[in-house]
Amino acid sequence: MADEFLWIVGSAVVDALLGFVGVFSLWITQQDMENIAEILVAFAAGTLLGGAFLHLLPESLATMGGSQVFLLALAGFVLFIFLEAYVHWHHCKKCKIHAFSYVIMIGDGLHNFLGGLTLAASYLVSIPLGIATIIAIVAHELPQQLGIFGVLVKGGFTRNKAIIYSFMAQATIIPGAIVGFILSGFAEWVIPLLVPFAAGNFIYIAAADLIPEMHKSEGLKGLRNIAVFFVGIALMWALKLHGSE
Repeated sequence: MADEFLWIVGSAVVDALLGFVGVFSLWITQQDMENIAEILVAFAAGTLLGGAFLHLLPESLATMGGSQVFLLALAGFVLFIFLEAYVHWHHCKKCKIHAFSYVIMIGDGLHNFLGGLTLAASYLVSIPLGIATIIAIVAHELPQQLGIFGVLVKGGFTRNKAIIYSFMAQATIIPGAIVGFILSGFAEWVIPLLVPFAAGNFIYIAAADLIPEMHKSEGLKGLRNIAVFFVGIALMWALKLHGSE
């Protein structure tokens, strides 16, 4: 079990480091960063919707009944309506940070904690399966994390703060992996319930926050954002097809 624990924690740390992808932005101008942020918001919307509809919900439907899956997804969606309303009432009138920036960090933290549980369960089955799982997680998280960083910048965070908070949200995979190792039986029971719940909040963030931001751009920029949005969905579809081979 000691070997599995080292693999689990090591893989989780590697994934957590994806939270620093925004460091590259420190060497470009503010105007360029704003342009990139618009593209990343569209990309994040595509990857979040693609992740929810092509990965999380199908995975849930394979283990639970449809009514239970969609009820949990609806619960995740509705909860984040109230969460964003609370953050909006308590923050937007006091600062320049948009409420969706806080919401997406919470949603991403939940998603990564869940990923840690899944990662631990995979390594406890076999180390090769765990390695395959972390490769899939990184392939999924890298583009999504780029998008989330762009969302935080677009939402009002400075680039330095966006990097820090992005890493903090990404690093929740580490306690998730440790909890999954210690309480593997419990993790196996709770994962099926959290997966559709996470899908619901992903759908909410994309539909209620990110897509409206996309529509603020007009003309060629608007068409560019729509194209990037579909690229994000296509990437999630490609990962889905690759994973089913």
